[in-house]
Amino acid sequence: MSTLVGLAGTAGRRFALTCPTCLFTKDSPPRVKPLLYIYRVLFTGIHLMRTGEVEANLVRLNEGFKHPAIADLIARKMAGPEKATLPDTEMAFHEREYHRLRTELEQAGQKSGLPEAPSTRDALNDLLVRVRMGPQ
Repeated sequence: MSTLVGLAGTAGRRFALTCPTCLFTKDSPPRVKPLLYIYRVLFTGIHLMRTGEVEANLVRLNEGFKHPAIADLIARKMAGPEKATLPDTEMAFHEREYHRLRTELEQAGQKSGLPEAPSTRDALNDLLVRVRMGPQ
C-alpha cells in the first residue's frame, strides 16, 4: 500500500464522518454548491474505502455511482449563479440520500483493507523535510 493511501484512509474516514450537512443547512434556502460538496465527500470516502484510491472528481466518481441527481446538480451549478439554490421540494430527497450514503460509507469503512491509523507518518515527514531542504 502506498504511503499516501495509508494516510488518506484515516483522513478520509474522519473527514467524511463529520458534519457535512452543516455546509448544506447553514444557508436558507440551501445552495447547490454545498450540496455537491457533500456528495463529493461521501462518494470520495466510499470510493477510497473500497479501492484504496483517492478520487475527488465528482463527475468521474458518478460514473461508478450513477446517482440520478448529480448530473442535474452539476448542470445547475455551471449554468446558474454562484449561489444557485435548491427548491424545498428537493430537500427531503437529498437528506435521505445523505443518510443512505453515510451508512454506505460506514459499511465500506468496516470492510476496507486500509489501516485504521497511518503507519508511514515518519517516512512521509522525512520525505517532506528532504524535499523542502533541497539538495545538500
